[in-house]
Amino acid sequence: MRTRPTLHWTPPPDLPPGTTDLRPVVDALGAGGVLVLSGAGISTESGIPAYRGEGGSLNRHTPMTYQDFTASPQARRRYWARSHLGWRTFGRARPNAGHQAVAAFARHGLLSGVITQNVDGLHQAAGAEGVVELHGSLARVRCLACDDVTSRRDLAVRLEEANAAFAPVAAEINPDGDADLSDEQVADFRVLPCAACGGVLKPDVVFFGETVPAQRIEHCRRLVSAASSLLVLGSSLTVMSGLRFVRQAAQADKRILIINRDPTRGDPLARTRVSLPLGPALSSVADALDLPVEGHRAG
Repeated sequence: MRTRPTLHWTPPPDLPPGTTDLRPVVDALGAGGVLVLSGAGISTESGIPAYRGEGGSLNRHTPMTYQDFTASPQARRRYWARSHLGWRTFGRARPNAGHQAVAAFARHGLLSGVITQNVDGLHQAAGAEGVVELHGSLARVRCLACDDVTSRRDLAVRLEEANAAFAPVAAEINPDGDADLSDEQVADFRVLPCAACGGVLKPDVVFFGETVPAQRIEHCRRLVSAASSLLVLGSSLTVMSGLRFVRQAAQADKRILIINRDPTRGDPLARTRVSLPLGPALSSVADALDLPVEGHRAG
């Protein structure tokens, strides 16, 4: 029997409250060697909703799982139809002040690395280099048969040509680029095979219920080991893919700081959790460190 992945986490009543004091974050970044672990919350100010928290997409939307996608042609039709529509909006998203601040921290040598749970590519678009995409990227498509990797933009062109009359209106766009559409709206959508071998195409992302590649996890573990502290940005740490690195840092007695509006599963292990919107918070940190942030200056 297939089990569903963990989607929700209920905070215990004894979690310490968040603070608005950014001085611990400023101090950690000033010392250098900080590893950033980011989640969906850093992209909400770019118009991409978070999974959890107030207004999170999981309150109304169950994301596609790897098991459903690989087992059902109907599930793949539903995914690609909704994702094709969502891509039109998702692909136009631009980095916000939070992404720009992280790029500035990296540019000035304060970070040892960036790991992101996001699939939107906005850290790289802001100028951050060497970003580890823990859950992959929506900008790529992979064939499950021949492992050929192609551009999502190229597939979007092919899908437009194959579905010229497809023009439904979506209720919402979700963090994975999926749009909320009914089964009736996607019934006639034409799914395309791999152009190289005719196999099944899948976005090059880790679906819920899918395993992050072992080599990628090991690379992240090495980054945690080399870091002086861990700064979590906009992640509830509900799923183990990110929480494991917080636990590793705690076991190594490294400083853990979290900026997230809502409580997280990592709060008991953190030295502090700052409860502020990420864009203004990180802009204020950059100002305190006297770092110029490209495209933004806190007022």
